[in-house]
This record gives sequence, structure tokens and C-alpha cells, in this order.
Amino acid sequence: MDESSSKNVNTSFVSNPPVDHALMYKTHVINTAMAVLAALVVVLSVLKTASWKRRVALAAIDLKIVMMFLLFYAGDLANVFVLVTVATGVYWVLLSKHLSVTLPLPHQEKHFVTYILCAFALKAVQFLHKLTVQLSVDIFFIDWERPRNTPRRPMSSAGQQKRDRLPVSIWRTYFVANAWIEIQTVRKIKPTFQIMAVLFFLEAIFTSFYEICVYDKFLQFVDLCSVSNISVLLLPQKCFGYYIHGRSVHGHADTNMEEMNKNLRREAESLCGQRGLLPSTDMQTFQVALNTRLRSQYDRIRQSFTGRQRPTRLGDPGAANHWEQNIRAYNTMNHFLGSIIDHAHTDMDYYVKDKLGLETVMDLELLEPFEKSIFYNDRASSFSDVLFYGQETTLLVFDMLFFCVVDLAYQNFVLAGILTFIEQMIFQVICVYFGKKNLVYKTQVDGLFLI
Repeated sequence: MDESSSKNVNTSFVSNPPVDHALMYKTHVINTAMAVLAALVVVLSVLKTASWKRRVALAAIDLKIVMMFLLFYAGDLANVFVLVTVATGVYWVLLSKHLSVTLPLPHQEKHFVTYILCAFALKAVQFLHKLTVQLSVDIFFIDWERPRNTPRRPMSSAGQQKRDRLPVSIWRTYFVANAWIEIQTVRKIKPTFQIMAVLFFLEAIFTSFYEICVYDKFLQFVDLCSVSNISVLLLPQKCFGYYIHGRSVHGHADTNMEEMNKNLRREAESLCGQRGLLPSTDMQTFQVALNTRLRSQYDRIRQSFTGRQRPTRLGDPGAANHWEQNIRAYNTMNHFLGSIIDHAHTDMDYYVKDKLGLETVMDLELLEPFEKSIFYNDRASSFSDVLFYGQETTLLVFDMLFFCVVDLAYQNFVLAGILTFIEQMIFQVICVYFGKKNLVYKTQVDGLFLI
């Protein structure tokens, strides 16, 4: 063979590397697994859409339902991409050093990179949808406190001591509202620990991990509601939501420290009733499925105070008139919801029951609240689902994919970790800011007193 022929053969070999049939087969298996799982999660997305349709009380299938299906499917499909890419990466890393498993060449990694980018885009859509729901949830704080009569010194003409009615303090409501804002961005995994653990794992080959022990902030929030004599109604969907029963067993929460300590001691010694919604129970958290009559009345009352422009300072002109309207609208809603809990409206009544195991697994209510609303006992305090805490899986996967995308772009673990941390802080600030605005808009709690 002459020299020119030898050069042609070598050039041909470099420009057309040998085909790795085993790697092609593995790629085919990955694509097949992706297609099968993507088809299977359609069923899961359909179930989620059916549950959402019932919770918002829609009768017919319209464009809104189709859009919700696509949103649910985007999140489920993102999970499929993550599952396949993680499984593939683990397969390559663990088996390449011990078995005859060929690592892909750079030009053969395009499918892997494409899956990561697609997963990030789809998970971003799901995350923004979850954030929108959290920042637009209907919420109201039901104040159970009633004015007390207190004697005055001057005597009436009949020789009887006159009595005044002390006004109910609004500070308890402000306190609960601020506590709600505080738990909006609480997460199961601390963002700082998450980033540092990832960087330490990637940079130092760290092979162990530990769980962070945290206090149950949501159980503490329920306790705060009980001490404050405040109940909370949350409605992320039109006819579905959560209820936290915070009605005080002592009747009053506006009291001095001596009486409050005495009341808490009576509770500790079981010398008074239990905190539960039903007599002789301690169940305080519920999932609620509302009938359309109750929701329609709720919307009519809310329309009386939504859309008003609040004064930005205490001395603004028209502030007195605005606050008078605000108080009137708040009292109307507070009285209405309190009377619902007390079974005062037979046409908008409710009953309490446990969810079936199948309903819990499918996150779907099989009974429709035609005649009465349904309060489902909720031992898991799932009202956290409308907060960051209840969306930990979505947030964790989104952060992981954001980290991967930045790393693919800049090939720098540390930079990816820093930018991921900044991304987390930005969304926390956004959530707190717009969460406050939504709280002011939906509950009539004055924003001037929110921290």
C-alpha cells in the first residue's frame, strides 16, 4: 500500500469513528423507556385533571381544562426525563469502572443533554404554575373573639353598675397573618445546606448525607391559631381547600398573662374541652370540598371589598372612609364564615368524614358536595401543599435541573451552586412580596402592620 493510500485510510478512520453498536443499543433502550414512561404518566395527568375539574366545579370540558392537563403533564413528563437521565448517569458512572460499559463520546451525549434541557423547561413551567397558585390562594382569618362586658364605676339611676363592651383586638389577627407569611417559604431541605452538600459531594467525593432535624412549624402555626382564637380558611381551587380550626376552648383570647397561663394550665390538665372541630376530638386540620351555594355566597361577600385602592399612609385623605368600609366588609365575611362553621345555614351546611384510602392515594374526592359541603379529617396537615413546604419535590427537582443547566453552560460546579442559591433567594423574595399583597387583598388585613 503506498503512502497516499495509507493517508486516505487514516483520514477516513478519524472522520468516521467506528460505530459502537452496544452504545447504539443502549440509546435505543433509553429512548424506548422514555417513550413508555411518557405514555404511562398520561394516565396520572388525566387523574390530576379530573380531580382539579371537580374541585373548581366545572361541568363541561373546555379550553381551561385542556390547559390544566398540559400543565400537569408538563410536570409529570419532567419527572420522567429526570428519572431516565438519573438512571442513565448512575449506570454509566457505577458500571463503567467495573464492567465493560463504554462511556459515551462527547458527540454522543446530545440525547442526555437534550433530556436535561427538556426536563428543566417542563419543570420550570410546573414550578411557575405552583407559585401562581400559592400567590393567588383565597384565604380568610375567622376571628372567634367576641366583645366582653366590663363594669364601669359610675352607677345608673336604678343603682346598677353600668357596663361597657370592650372592642375586640385586631392584633391577634395581625400576629397570625405575619406567622402565615413567615411559613410561606419554609422548605423541608434548607437551601443553604442543599447547595453546600451538592458542592461538597461533587468537589470532595463525599459519599454520606444526613437529614436536618427541624421543628414542625406547621403544628406550631395550628397551636398559634388556637391560642389566638383564629381559624384559617384556604381555597387554592374554587370549591376545594383547607380549614384550620383555631377556635379557643376558653371562649376568649384577648386576656392578660395571668388568665392566659391559667387557661393553658387547664388544657394541660384536661380540665376543659378539646380543641377539635367536633366535640371531644382534637382534630383541627381539614381538607374541605365546598358546595357551589356556599362558594357563590362567599364570592358575593368578597366582591364588596375587592378592588378598592388602599391608602398608603395613615394620614391620606379618605383613609377614615376606606377603613370604615374595610371593617364593615371584614365583619360581614367573618360573621358569615363563623356561622357556616356553627351550622347556622341549613342550605350551606357540612359534615365531617375520613377520606377513603383510594381517595388519599389518588388525591381525588369520589363524593361530590351537592347538598352539603364535606370536611375531610386531615391528620397530615396538608394545608402546607399551598406553600413551598408542600412542593418540596417540585422545588428540589427544579433546583437540581437549574444547577445542571448552568453547569452544562459554564462547566463550573461552584458557579452553578452560587447561581442556584441566588435563584432560590430570588423566588423566596418574590413569594413573600406577592404573598403579602395577596393576603392584604383577600383577608382585608392592613398591609401597614405586616412585617
